Amino acid sequence: MGWHRELLVGFDLETTGTDPREARIVTAAVIEVRAGEPMGRREWLADPGVPIPADAVAVHGISNERAASEGRPADRVADAIADVLTGYWKTGVPVVAYNAAFDLSLLSAELRRYGLPSLRDRLDGAEPGPVIDPYTIDRSVDRYRRGKRNLEAVCAEYGVVLDSAHDATADALAAARLACAIAGRHPKVAALGPAELHRRQIEWYAAWAADFQAFLRRKGDATALVDGTWPLREPAGEPV
Repeated sequence: MGWHRELLVGFDLETTGTDPREARIVTAAVIEVRAGEPMGRREWLADPGVPIPADAVAVHGISNERAASEGRPADRVADAIADVLTGYWKTGVPVVAYNAAFDLSLLSAELRRYGLPSLRDRLDGAEPGPVIDPYTIDRSVDRYRRGKRNLEAVCAEYGVVLDSAHDATADALAAARLACAIAGRHPKVAALGPAELHRRQIEWYAAWAADFQAFLRRKGDATALVDGTWPLREPAGEPV
């Protein structure tokens, strides 16, 4: 039948910035999807505890005033999201996130920021997963396709409707549907079990990072470093 026709969980964060170590959660969504159709969802609005920069507000539309008046405390939101995701992983359900290394690393930083149990702690020491990242898979299976690789562009490539880009629920649903569409186009991806697909993505992401780093160095940036860790980066020290 294939994993793409079984239960998947789309996951997305909208945040205060683009650095997963420093940015904070503003909104989040987890949506259950089976055969591309949504079944249930959980949504969160957080008060991030720091000002939301104007450029971030322009992306996701959540003002500082709304976050402060309607948002839940950031530590409670991070704790709830982590519990939901690890609950799915404990039962073997894959979590789909577009550019998972960003969302999961940011969530991990938030947990550490507030002294909460890590994802690994909640999984009794196991690595988080399985994770399915359409961004990483698409770059591997269609390496030489020209054009952008953001969610909107890749959805357009695979014919997936993205109703409202940078809305956490819409992006989470689109990511899950995109994973199904990629599996439909590429039978070798569909044939892998979720655990094996997770392992392959670790390899694919590392290979992409090494290639991109080599490209940057050939272009003259002799000290370029591209982190090849996927799906979760946990830098040493305390997050700011």
